[in-house]
Parts: sequence; structure tokens; C-alpha cells
Amino acid sequence: MVLTGPAWGDLARSVPTEVLHQRQQAIAPCRWTVLDQVHGADVVVVEQPGDHVGASADAAVTDRPDAALCVLTADCAGVAFYSEEGVLGVAHAGWRGLAAGVIQACVEVMRDCGARRIGWQLNACISAGANEFSPPELESLVERLGPGVRSVTLDGRPAFDLRAGVGVALAEAGLEVPAGSLRVPCTVLGGEWYSWRARRDTGRQATVVWRRSVVAP
Repeated sequence: MVLTGPAWGDLARSVPTEVLHQRQQAIAPCRWTVLDQVHGADVVVVEQPGDHVGASADAAVTDRPDAALCVLTADCAGVAFYSEEGVLGVAHAGWRGLAAGVIQACVEVMRDCGARRIGWQLNACISAGANEFSPPELESLVERLGPGVRSVTLDGRPAFDLRAGVGVALAEAGLEVPAGSLRVPCTVLGGEWYSWRARRDTGRQATVVWRRSVVAP
């Protein structure tokens, strides 16, 4: 994960194209796919490195080496997926995306591309203690994802547990969710992370996944 954003930061869209390319290459020396996230469940399949740049989607999958998949988050969850078969995926999951099934959709497309043994990594996102929710919206999420996503903030207000929702989605997708694997830093309560909820930050965390070509000696 790196700290950046569409309007500010090392990977900002306002950076000159050649400078942005150099900075991307310093992180992952590949062609990048960065999505135009819309809080839905659409998944793009990157068949050639650099495909679908700016596509309106919230997840990307590839089985090609040298293709970097990237989503940007500030409070939402960024989930990177990998498999022994070399199929990779990345998903941007806020509460709307979770309700729409973006994680399950990403895993399904990975399986369609040949993935069988899939692992995952959740990056920093908002914690339940800082994620106050209106009761009607919270109830709709409980109906969709189960009672485990119902929580309270640090001061006792109704809250949505985004991390628990990610766990539910991963389990529905047939993936293992080991104990402690959802314990990641809180973007609101941890000062080193960008947070739209806490400070209206324009910066974002970038979750990037890629696989290099294997060059025979």
C-alpha cells in the first residue's frame, strides 16, 4: 500500500504523465490499471497490461504478468487477491460495494480465469468504532450481511463494522478468514492514514497487486 490520491500525492492525476509513469514504475515496474471507482460490483478482466485504465468498475482481475492492478481508498476497504495459479485481483469495497457483492464478484471472476487456491490481504480501512451509521442504512446492511456487521462507535452510537462485512463477503466467496486477519489499522483513528470521514482528506491509500514475468537464467 502507498499513500496517494487523485488530487494530491505521488500518484495524483494532476502530475505530468511522464512523472506519473516514473513514480508508478518505482513501485511496480509494470503497466498499471487504475479504475474509476463507482461503489458498485463491476469487475474488469485485464487481458493485456494497462487494459481498462479509467474504467467505471470497483474490481480488476488478471492472469497476465507485468500488469499492475490498483484501487484507491480512504476509509473504504482495499482488498488484494492472489492465487497459486498466478491469477490476481483487487477490489474497492465500501458499504455500497459490499452490499452489491463486489468481493464475491471479484473472486468469481478470478475462478473463471483459473484461480483455485486464492489468498487475500485487507489493507487499512475505517473501524467500527469510528463508523457511525444511520439506523435505516445499518438495518439494510444487517439484512444483507448478517448481525455481525452491527456495532457501536466509541461513544455508543450505531455503527457499521466494515471489516466484519469484508469477512462475511470473503466467507460467502468460499475463502478462509483466519482469526485476526481482519485486524488492520483504522484510517480514522490512526493519524498516519488518509481519511475522508475524519478530515475530508483528498489523499488516498493505493492498493496495488502485480506479478512479474519469470525470466529464465
